[in-house]
Amino acid sequence: MEAEDNMRILSTLGILAAALAASTSAQALDEVKFGTNWLAQAEHGGYYQAVADGTYEKYGLKVEIVQGGPQAANRALLLAGKIQFYMAGNMLQPLNALAEDIPVIEVAAIFQKDPQVLIAHPDQGLEKFEDLAKLPTIFMGKDGFASYFQWMKSAYEGFRDEQYKPYTFNPGPFLADKQSAQQGYITSEPFAIEKEGGIKPKLFLLADAGFETYSTMIEGRKDFVEANKDLTQRFVDATIEGWYTYLYGDNAAANELIKKDNPEMTDDQIAFSIETMKSFGLVESGEALEKGIGCMTDEKQSAFYDAMVKAGVVKEGIDITKVYTTEFVCKGVGMNLKK
Repeated sequence: MEAEDNMRILSTLGILAAALAASTSAQALDEVKFGTNWLAQAEHGGYYQAVADGTYEKYGLKVEIVQGGPQAANRALLLAGKIQFYMAGNMLQPLNALAEDIPVIEVAAIFQKDPQVLIAHPDQGLEKFEDLAKLPTIFMGKDGFASYFQWMKSAYEGFRDEQYKPYTFNPGPFLADKQSAQQGYITSEPFAIEKEGGIKPKLFLLADAGFETYSTMIEGRKDFVEANKDLTQRFVDATIEGWYTYLYGDNAAANELIKKDNPEMTDDQIAFSIETMKSFGLVESGEALEKGIGCMTDEKQSAFYDAMVKAGVVKEGIDITKVYTTEFVCKGVGMNLKK
């Protein structure tokens, strides 16, 4: 009887020890909220991949993706300390933040190229980027007109303010006017135009024409990053691994999470976006080919800043090194996962 009691006690202790270990392991995960800047899509795939396959957990993180969208205010949540990291669009946003003394810093650049594209009709004699200057109309949002269109006028001859017409995120006016172009993301709008308009449009990626800004960046508050360098490094590394697996491994579970967050997303759109990201080198080109996804360099940052100063888009004489750091990237993390 005494032996049986001892066995029961040992068994109970073992169960308690296992429960305690599991509890301690769960408590050891650092909780991180990451806010995207739009509705879930393949362009966010690496983050969803790292959630779906446990990569974040492997790095000691419990990550919640806070989806962006028309009514979201995720950057404001970052500044308020409600989320830890945010997906910034391109370098113009942090450069403007620097001018306004908003304390943010970019710690990784997932896209080496901005996906902004100008879309034109085929068979209109448009072969080079500068040929777009011949068109009477370019449909753009007001932010595009104030930023990359000012660069276009500075870098190329022939572009003029009279070409600008407001873009309402409806391809109808563009499809109805063969002598026009419209803005878009190369991973998205061309798919919709081909499907709705029955044409294969001409695509002019601004990045390939010299608008060389990083995009889809991981942004944090300066004070948080400085106080949590280990956590920041783990989040960056896990995200990079997630992107390699999403692009080159089994991404089915990640895509299901994307469609769960954004029920309007389709498998065809996801497949188109992934192929476009690869074929145009959005995620992997330049330094990222040798030093890994997420890489940033001082040289590219300075060149883009100088181009924006010349175009009158940003102020001259600011210290751009205050708004980004290369401390957490260019280390070859995850490159072994590429197949």
